[in-house]
Amino acid sequence: MKEECLICKAPLEYLVQDELMECAICGKAEPSKTRCVAGHYVCSECHTQGMDSILGLCLSETSNDPLTILEKMMAMPFCHMHGPEHHVMVGAALLTAYKNAGGEIELQKALHEMYRRGKAVPGGACGFWGACGAGVSTGQFVSIVTGSTPLAAEPWGLSNQMTAKALDSIGKNGGPRCCKRDSYLAILAAIDFAAEHLHVQMEKSAPVCTRSRLNNQCIGKRCPFIGGKK
Repeated sequence: MKEECLICKAPLEYLVQDELMECAICGKAEPSKTRCVAGHYVCSECHTQGMDSILGLCLSETSNDPLTILEKMMAMPFCHMHGPEHHVMVGAALLTAYKNAGGEIELQKALHEMYRRGKAVPGGACGFWGACGAGVSTGQFVSIVTGSTPLAAEPWGLSNQMTAKALDSIGKNGGPRCCKRDSYLAILAAIDFAAEHLHVQMEKSAPVCTRSRLNNQCIGKRCPFIGGKK
């Protein structure tokens, strides 16, 4: 087994119902369904400590390929194999590439909004909500660039359609979760969606998995990115 728990490296377990747990790093107590088999719990704030470093990366980035930008984020020290950081990173990579491809947005303001929205999607949403946070992040991306609100007309529809397309791709590939695989699938769906509906063509590279050895739940040859098949 590879490392899972940030405290003792033991495997994680997921509960059916919330229990009150105390973060082993900051001591904050909150309801959660996730802990390691030794009983350690790490809250999302501690798990994603250092994630704000992506803001500087994005503001200095010139690429219009969100997958290239995402890979740079995944290589940063704060990013783990799995975790809620991906719920921010997907949308941030898309916003940055969208801007660099000619999209008319105020990038710094958009990134801060993405950071706030993405952090609100908890870890484990893929299994507990039936909505992977990477897929939700693409809907947040579209919502931000179109200025959608609950009272909007076309932007409201587009942001929901985007989430649906990303989740459809993620769901068809099946589980268990892999935050890297699901992030790739979500971004690929968003690139095509943005070209068709937002008329901004971002570059689309072909992801190749380099982290399967780090993933205890790797689905192996079922993954579309093993060997760069996608």
